[in-house]
Amino acid sequence: MDVDIDHYTILGLPSGEEGSKLSEKEITKAYRLKALELHPDKRPDDPNAPSNFQKLQTSYQILKDEKARKLFDDLLRVKQQKIQRQSQHDSKRRRMMSDLEEREKNAFYHQDPTSKARNEEESIARKLREEISRIRAMHGNNKTGFTETREFSRKKEKEDERKTSGVETNMDKEKMLKVSWEKGGLEYSAERLRGLFETFGEVKDVVIRSSKKKGSALVVMASKEAAVAATGTVCGDLSNPLLVIPLQPTVANSFPTFREPVKSSNGQLVNEDLVGARYQAFEDSVLQKLQKAAERQK
Repeated sequence: MDVDIDHYTILGLPSGEEGSKLSEKEITKAYRLKALELHPDKRPDDPNAPSNFQKLQTSYQILKDEKARKLFDDLLRVKQQKIQRQSQHDSKRRRMMSDLEEREKNAFYHQDPTSKARNEEESIARKLREEISRIRAMHGNNKTGFTETREFSRKKEKEDERKTSGVETNMDKEKMLKVSWEKGGLEYSAERLRGLFETFGEVKDVVIRSSKKKGSALVVMASKEAAVAATGTVCGDLSNPLLVIPLQPTVANSFPTFREPVKSSNGQLVNEDLVGARYQAFEDSVLQKLQKAAERQK
């Protein structure tokens, strides 16, 4: 029964007199921490996870409601007084008192402190049940609280993913270089690429991206100046050179100079500054020329 549950303990909070002094802010903080721990999404293999999470929400709603919490604190106080009173008597004394209460129940009902305390406890428990029914009716099936906690959990997970990601999402694209090479020849690892590009400046990260036909990587430099210095260079092994272009070209501070157009392998003209759909033909042309130059050197 809800009246027999210590709702402070469900939220991981101290009970009794200490619990009654807690602020609403402290109760809400404890609920959120406990909700992240008991959320069904966090315990997919626990068949009792939905039930435990539901109990947590019910306890939180009772403690958050001022009237219901006051009644619950009174109920805990009466129960604690009952325990203290009973602990003052040994087992023999308790048996004697029980017999005496049974014999004198009718004659001395108004003078019997035990019966009076029991009636007070039942009265408070009945009122608390009424308040719990009111809170449940107000919150419906508690779907809102469940959704809010799930959203809170997802936001927390996304925040952790952003903090632990290998490459920051807000990294300046002007510091990133796209590096490509032909597959089938000499392969390039992240460590080797890092060593090659450190000649231009500090390297923050290297991410390998490869396909069946071509190998590629994303190199993140520590500064824009280092990225500019490495842009357009062809380095690596002559048998399988690297082609380096910026992921996002920097804005030019002067008027562009005229460049002679380059022809691709199929004879079409290709602009060297294009990075996009037409860049593929330019990349193929440069790689073919480099391979021919390497063969002539052999």
